[in-house]
Amino acid sequence: MNRLAALFLVALTTGACAPRTATPMVQPGTQVPASFERTVERSFAGEYLLHLPNGYDPNGSYPLLLFLHGAGERGDDLSKVAIHGPPRLLRERSMEFPFIVVSPQVPEDRIWSIAYLDALLEHVTGSYAVDEDRIYVTGLSMGGYGTWHLAFEYPHRFAAIAPISGGGTITGACTIRHLPVWVFHGAQDEVVPASRSQELVDRLRGCDGHVRFTLYPDAGHDAWTRTYENPALYEWLLRHRRGAPGPRDPDTEPRNE
Repeated sequence: MNRLAALFLVALTTGACAPRTATPMVQPGTQVPASFERTVERSFAGEYLLHLPNGYDPNGSYPLLLFLHGAGERGDDLSKVAIHGPPRLLRERSMEFPFIVVSPQVPEDRIWSIAYLDALLEHVTGSYAVDEDRIYVTGLSMGGYGTWHLAFEYPHRFAAIAPISGGGTITGACTIRHLPVWVFHGAQDEVVPASRSQELVDRLRGCDGHVRFTLYPDAGHDAWTRTYENPALYEWLLRHRRGAPGPRDPDTEPRNE
């Protein structure tokens, strides 16, 4: 046996005999309580569109609007992110935003990662003059799902959310009953049925949530174009601060617009 082969055999033998992490003594055939603790370090990288409002002062304090696109805008071409929503309006210069607007992109064949969005928000709030009591999230379709689930995971990070044509796991809804939510959906949506929004709205109302629901009777999946072009959405967002959501909206029933 040559020296290299001998060293390889020693490494295999050593690895096979390495002691396992201490575990509780368990009698085979039984079930007992157990616990674990492990520190996991992860790194994230990605690209996003960034808008700073006119007159931006790095020593100031500005609201932040996080926009989550839909499945059709995934990939590595950031121009696709500006097809819909606030990034489109900014690209066309058809509306001025008083927010710092952050619009990230999901890689092809992926969905929104809550851990990634958390890391992105940490980066942005640490790099720009963000008022952390005025962080808002909105998204369409897949981004509507992302909006719901991001809020469920971090219920006390945001001042208000506006999911459009999305849905979520209804068991998490009551974790955000304190959070102002304005939901939008098209009644004729055949991609994500309006019932996906309705069930979350019903759940929030059942636990005294702060929720408003706009159901467009004539709209299909695209409930976002008219929503994002309506200044009332942004005025509504800016009425709310984290921890001080303000008075409940009088219009809490589905309505036609």
